[in-house]
Amino acid sequence: MAHFAELDSNNVVLRVVVINNNDIIDNGVESEAKGIALCQHLFGVNTKWVQTSYNANKRKHYAGIGHTYDPVNDWFHEPQPYPSWTLDSNAVWQPPVAMPSDAGTGTPPKEYKWDEPTKTWVVVVPKSA
Repeated sequence: MAHFAELDSNNVVLRVVVINNNDIIDNGVESEAKGIALCQHLFGVNTKWVQTSYNANKRKHYAGIGHTYDPVNDWFHEPQPYPSWTLDSNAVWQPPVAMPSDAGTGTPPKEYKWDEPTKTWVVVVPKSA
């Protein structure tokens, strides 16, 4: 099955639809252009579509509602989790400070959450039972 993401005017994903591979074959090869034409036929000629890959082997990540398509880098990425985080070359948001290396260690495992005002990782204190 082929997957296509509908984009708004800001390249934010509105929805993802599934198209049968047989419907987008052109001369024996899967055609993104044919898939886009089919989506526009089904959902309106003024809609904007980009193919995405469920296995993430096309455009870095599978598109989800609210994700953004970056046409310059030709990839999808998730919404920015915090204003201070930046996209890396794999289209993954990175904090300005790496998570402490002891995250997930100990009993119970140590957990951290990002604190945007201080731009630091803070320990999550488990609730008492």
